[in-house]
Amino acid sequence: MPSRLLQLYRVLAVVTGIGLAVLTFVGIPLQVFRHDQLVVRYVGIAHGWLFMAYVVVTLLLAYSRRWKPLKVALVVLAGTVPLAAFVAERRVVADERRAMSTVPAAS
Repeated sequence: MPSRLLQLYRVLAVVTGIGLAVLTFVGIPLQVFRHDQLVVRYVGIAHGWLFMAYVVVTLLLAYSRRWKPLKVALVVLAGTVPLAAFVAERRVVADERRAMSTVPAAS
């Protein structure tokens, strides 16, 4: 059974990824070509706060699972590259499921 921290990470990774995709593929073109700041203003603020939560939860998950520093850095940076958060989320979940399946059950 996945931990609550892993579930929270998954939610934040998806929401952060959606926010960054909306900013990149909708907000910035609207800002540049139509001089419309609405999407960038509101989605940008929401993405900023959610990204900070994503980083904190990623660090907590990394600490609890004893990830290597390079993995932590790559997962955190995935939240800054459009669509990369989705790839990182899938990879982290697959790695964690594999790790949980190899750990013997406590008796």
